[in-house]
Amino acid sequence: MESTPASEKIELFSEQVKELLHSSVTEDAKLVSKGLMLYRQGLVKQVQIFHDEKVTSTVQDVTPCYVKLILSFLSESSCSCPAEGFCRHQVATFFAVYARVGSVADWVTDWREPAREQAAFSTWGMQTAKDLVKANGVMKPDYSRWVQSFEVSFDTLLATKKYTSPYVIPELFGIYERRVHASAPVEQEWRLLYEMVWIVVSFRKLAVLSEQLEHSEDMVKRAYLHVFQNLLEDAHELAVKIGVQSLPFAFDEFIEKLKDDAFDLLTCTSGIENERIYLYRLLWVQFFKQKSWREAEVGKIRARLKELHDWENPAPLMVAGIHINLLLGDDEAALKLVGQFEDRVIVPYLVYWIDYLSQLKAWRRVGVLIEMFLQKIKGYLEELGGYHSCVAFVRDALRAVTPYCAETDRVDLLERALLQTLPYSFREYEYMLFERGQYDRWGELQAFVGLNFYDLPKERLKLIEKERPEVLLGMLHQTAQREIDQKNRSSYRLAVRHLKKLRTLYKKLKRVDDWEYFMETLLDRTKRLRAFHEECKRSKLIES
Repeated sequence: MESTPASEKIELFSEQVKELLHSSVTEDAKLVSKGLMLYRQGLVKQVQIFHDEKVTSTVQDVTPCYVKLILSFLSESSCSCPAEGFCRHQVATFFAVYARVGSVADWVTDWREPAREQAAFSTWGMQTAKDLVKANGVMKPDYSRWVQSFEVSFDTLLATKKYTSPYVIPELFGIYERRVHASAPVEQEWRLLYEMVWIVVSFRKLAVLSEQLEHSEDMVKRAYLHVFQNLLEDAHELAVKIGVQSLPFAFDEFIEKLKDDAFDLLTCTSGIENERIYLYRLLWVQFFKQKSWREAEVGKIRARLKELHDWENPAPLMVAGIHINLLLGDDEAALKLVGQFEDRVIVPYLVYWIDYLSQLKAWRRVGVLIEMFLQKIKGYLEELGGYHSCVAFVRDALRAVTPYCAETDRVDLLERALLQTLPYSFREYEYMLFERGQYDRWGELQAFVGLNFYDLPKERLKLIEKERPEVLLGMLHQTAQREIDQKNRSSYRLAVRHLKKLRTLYKKLKRVDDWEYFMETLLDRTKRLRAFHEECKRSKLIES
């Protein structure tokens, strides 16, 4: 049969149906049987294909149902019946349209084949976790068996399908996740470890699959980056739960094997770099605490770096080297590696390590990292770009730096950090200066940023007018001049409003002579701005 855009889309949709419905699941088998019956009874009417993308039909069931299939994305398909998800009417419509490109009977036979192979599956030693539980009762803890069951289940659901759309990934991964969790050990402590091993294996498998499918960074971000992020959040929660338990000695062998598998996160693919490093760091902080393990890991990283090809990115391995050296307390070796990075790469990791060492109250070590961070932050912000992204990063960075400054009474260092990160640190710096009563510098900061006088918080203006009114003079001069430069009637009115406030302050400071000299100079400089002079006369700033 000749391939056409429509036939290709129908074939793609058929693969999505196979991925969604499984012959070994009783409910799915019943659904396909009911849909097949509706189709064979000729109850699917008015089938139309629009733009090789959308199929519509009417299915004459107990009551007529109106079906819409979206060929590129099954989950967007719908039916007017009350059933949730993919219903028998959608299955029947699928068969009606599939009959245009292939044999429905062959499709059903092929779909049912995996169920027939399940008996043979156990003899191959390749059962999924769910199958193993059924065959053997509760699966006894066995690290290699766990990993094998995860990998087989992942490959069966995600890695052997002929789909191309990245938007299919979350749906398939969700099915895979539910099946694995259904087969978890009953004992709480083993269940938690089982899920942590699953996260590491699944994260690595999905990262590799993403590269194999040639999904771009942008594709991953739009379609399924949230799957990776959810795995990281779950890993963090599991780490906390496992951390508060006294671990049985039987865990030791599992954790050592997990340590070896965690190393693969650094080199398994070139994408998802930040997320891979995040998971690696978490595992080494929470689980792999033996000094001998960490020393061996440093050697392993060095050896792997020497083996890298020119096209391989050394950054994940180098960041891992910094991390393990810091965990060992070898700051000299860690900082030597830090110096080899460009600012745009290493700065976010420095924030993490500053925060981590602050939690340990290793203040001397934190101070050295903060100094290095301040040397590199400007270069990083220039590369980052985007005002809101910079503000968000600076906020997190200042939150990490503040405990050290408070503990060591290094207000000067905090102020240097605030100055280095302007204008993105404006709110934090403005608040600090005001709270410390440094009103002169507060006023200079407002002038630097260029905020309008009447945009500032009224309660602060009232307090400063009472305590240090001269601080407000510069801001009012600047704001009034900005309005005059607009050269329109409404801005002149605003300028006059600011000038009247200026006059009040000059009188309060007993500097009337300065006010009169300023106004004389201003009027002379703006003598061609007739409308501005008219507004000054109307408000009685000058005599008619």
